[in-house]
Amino acid sequence: MAAKVDSETIHAELRAEILHGSHAPGTAFKEVALADRFGVSRTPVREALGRLAQEGLLERGVRGLQVRNIDPEQLMQVYDLRILLEGQAALEAAATRTEMDLIRLEGLVDRDRALPDPDDQTRLRTNIEFHSALWTAAHNPILKDLLDRLSTHQIHAPSSTLSVGARWADSLDEHAEMVRLIRNRDGAEAQEAMRRHMGEARRIRLSLFGQIGLPNG
Repeated sequence: MAAKVDSETIHAELRAEILHGSHAPGTAFKEVALADRFGVSRTPVREALGRLAQEGLLERGVRGLQVRNIDPEQLMQVYDLRILLEGQAALEAAATRTEMDLIRLEGLVDRDRALPDPDDQTRLRTNIEFHSALWTAAHNPILKDLLDRLSTHQIHAPSSTLSVGARWADSLDEHAEMVRLIRNRDGAEAQEAMRRHMGEARRIRLSLFGQIGLPNG
């Protein structure tokens, strides 16, 4: 017997597709088409879309709910907040991490170093996985929830900062250093390393927007 498709299942599948860049900004999500796709009535689809809108992944457009468009000024605000909150996560992770947390973090660094010339979307996805694992290691569910929500605002940036020059290799070195500091329970240094790491991502993002021109206002 096929598993029942409910609003939770639909939400999880659509959310994963959006986070992995399967739908371009502005893509309309139509209830009727999605109901046909999942073989359900429009009610669970409507519930799933409502949750995606609440999470900031969808927005109201002229054709109904659509994948959120990028706002350069808001994106820079997200970077500012992430610099603060990610630094706090690294500080707390150094104090509360378990051996399993460290195994997970070190494994992700090793995995990413072994990737053969990953494309932009792969770099973005694996980077999010590493940062999410670090947030988990802080054992602060409120902090992790805030960072999860902030990360959804960055998924449709024009391209990942990790594909600029040698940033991918540099970023992996920085990840490894943060894990080392967390293993050594050096919270202050881990916090500062994370702030530098996110600050560099912000600097590169701002330079990329500068190349294409920021909107007025």
